[in-house]
Amino acid sequence: MEPIKTRRKGAILQVTLDRPKANAIDLKTSRVMGEVFAGFRDDPELRVAILTGAGEKFFCPGWDLKAAADGDAVDGDYGVGGFGGLQELRGLNKPVIAAVNGIACGGGLELALSADMILAAEHATFALPEIRSGTVADAASVKLPKRIPYHIAMELLLTGRWFDVEEAHRWGLVNEILPAQALMERAWALAELLASGPPLVYAAIKEIVRDAEDAKFQDSMNRITKRQLETVDRLYASDDQLEGARAFAEKRDPVWKGR
Repeated sequence: MEPIKTRRKGAILQVTLDRPKANAIDLKTSRVMGEVFAGFRDDPELRVAILTGAGEKFFCPGWDLKAAADGDAVDGDYGVGGFGGLQELRGLNKPVIAAVNGIACGGGLELALSADMILAAEHATFALPEIRSGTVADAASVKLPKRIPYHIAMELLLTGRWFDVEEAHRWGLVNEILPAQALMERAWALAELLASGPPLVYAAIKEIVRDAEDAKFQDSMNRITKRQLETVDRLYASDDQLEGARAFAEKRDPVWKGR
């Protein structure tokens, strides 16, 4: 049984983690996910990805401890993109939506944090329990304080406590809470909205955000205005940029071509 299922419709790719019983990720699964997301990144016909888990109980609990007990090394080869194929995937300039359909803890929560937006079923729960086993949630230690207030992020990292979807939404970790039966319908509606938008602008936004993470504000602004970022330079030299201006002037919907 393949651990990853994909569904492609138009410009949208749905990636479903399907490893009974809990959708935990071992080294092989991580490498497959990396190949899938690298393929999504490099396919000019694809514009948006949705990541979810099979079933209704688990989105992903993170690292497969049973596989680790059988010999999978925690510092082994996770493949392109690092753990889960997303966390360290370079040049991913397309929107990714996480549709959290159940428990998202440890590396599973870190995987959701690698998406640009998080939708969650109303029964979803979250935790970073690594502290209880004497390990560190390394990716979450980097990402979580950038997504929610610092003091809340530190509490969750330092205590490993569980929190529900209402709290996740309150702190801004989750964009929307949905009934379980409506989760994927909403994820696809959002993906379709994004897929209808300007892909070159999305690419520029994501590169600007990454560039600004470790830079001073004015340095980032200078790189944008001097067109030193590849995606920004490509956007301003594109047919899409002219199409956007023409469509606005002509009071019609633009037709984006991604070039």
